[in-house]
Amino acid sequence: MPLCNPSELPNFLPPFGILLGLDYGQKRIGVAISDPARILATPLVQLEREKWGATWAALEKIINERAVVGLVIGLPLNLEGESTPMVQAARTFARNILNARDLPVCMWDERFSTAVVTREMINVLDSSRAKRAEKVDAAAASYMLQGMLDYLKNIK
Repeated sequence: MPLCNPSELPNFLPPFGILLGLDYGQKRIGVAISDPARILATPLVQLEREKWGATWAALEKIINERAVVGLVIGLPLNLEGESTPMVQAARTFARNILNARDLPVCMWDERFSTAVVTREMINVLDSSRAKRAEKVDAAAASYMLQGMLDYLKNIK
């Protein structure tokens, strides 16, 4: 299965099924999940980044338990939309997943996702720094995945 563009993703997906959103960060991977109709994204968990084998085992468990049909991985472009070292790391992560499992994978621009979620946690929830750290990556993955779900609704 190739690493596809967002506009190509529907060609590789069944009509219904769960998508997993991954916000690949320097320390953690935020994980979010869609409903089978792909309307709503929900934060699921934060995984500590470990060596590939341990990281993949945790992701594969989620993929199998939730019957995931496709993955959306955040593409951490800089403010000007250019590549960064984290973009290369996220692409390598995506290729590793494709080598381990034949699932549709696409990358989605995730600029500002962590910043927006953090601001909401501060302003709306009045969440402490420690509480935010426990949840921000999964929430950012959910925000990013919701953007992709909204995009998919509009291209049909």
